[in-house]
Amino acid sequence: MNILNNISANELIINLSILLSKPTGISNYADNLVPYLKFLQPTLLTAKNYSDFNCCLVPDNLTPDQGTKGHFRRLIWTQFELPQIYKNLRSHLLFSPLPEAPIYTNCRFVVMSHDLIPLRFPKHFSRLTSYHRYYVPQVLNQAQHIICNSSATARDIIDFYQIPTSKITPIPLAHDRTHFCPLNLPTRNYFLYIGRQDTYKNLQRLITAFAALSNSNEYELWLAGPTDLRHTPVLQVQVEKLGITNRVKFLNYIPYSELPKIINQAIALVFPSLWEGFGLPVLEAMACGTPVITSNLSSLPEVAGDAAILINPYNTGEITEAMQTIATDSGLRSRLSSQGIIHSQQFSWEKTGKATSEVLSRYL
Repeated sequence: MNILNNISANELIINLSILLSKPTGISNYADNLVPYLKFLQPTLLTAKNYSDFNCCLVPDNLTPDQGTKGHFRRLIWTQFELPQIYKNLRSHLLFSPLPEAPIYTNCRFVVMSHDLIPLRFPKHFSRLTSYHRYYVPQVLNQAQHIICNSSATARDIIDFYQIPTSKITPIPLAHDRTHFCPLNLPTRNYFLYIGRQDTYKNLQRLITAFAALSNSNEYELWLAGPTDLRHTPVLQVQVEKLGITNRVKFLNYIPYSELPKIINQAIALVFPSLWEGFGLPVLEAMACGTPVITSNLSSLPEVAGDAAILINPYNTGEITEAMQTIATDSGLRSRLSSQGIIHSQQFSWEKTGKATSEVLSRYL
């Protein structure tokens, strides 16, 4: 007998209180995953309406859109309000798309852990570092099970928190194949980076590497991602000192609807991050047929396989050499484009959803 057929409406609740108005990272993961969990008949805890699901409305001020206050309100709500919702709905299991759940309560939960970057690159007096150092391990230890997005993240959970391997299931993320696909647009003269501008994203080395191209005056570097007052001004000063202000564009946040076009027309995506839990931009670029240059560290080789140029992200010369080769070798660009499209087809939200539902069903 398939136990999934006997799951009642409120046995599973999914906490979507973190969803952003401008989706990135965790929000994209949750939005794409939830449709494939529908047959589990979950109740969604959400501030927005999902017409095809049972929904329980939650406050709309619990997200990073409201800054630190939003995070703080969500943690308080998670600890004190969520257990009551769990009880009122007579739930048997909570699924959270990030490592947050009520601790020291009777709630049973499965959580998703995306990365432990704040512990790999700790910052003094950082709330995020403290969050991962003190709160997250409590959540992971009390969880029924932990899902993560790569084998690299699983190793970090084991190494940093001493969680047993048997309690962790890596499930790769995916991309929307109807959205990220080749558009047969002409390639333009820019290298593209997509993501935040945090220090571990390694943009200072990327900018230095771009400036060292022998013919950099023929190309541009486009940095797509939300402006960050902690990091963007530093990068802008660097660009000015290198005398390449007219060739480096800070594009700010790019709406999801516009990403395929900007990816399709790039010479290559350059993603030299020092660490990633997964690295969605790499997968999305490969799906578009855009050549990829990315790091040989963390999860990125898992995502890229043999369909990208892998570089040591600490070696600026390697980044420059890879960009130079991509710019001048049309045959290599064509091969990487074809290989990337084929490789990206191994990933789908349907597969991610099926694997996730199999984990959840074990604890319902």
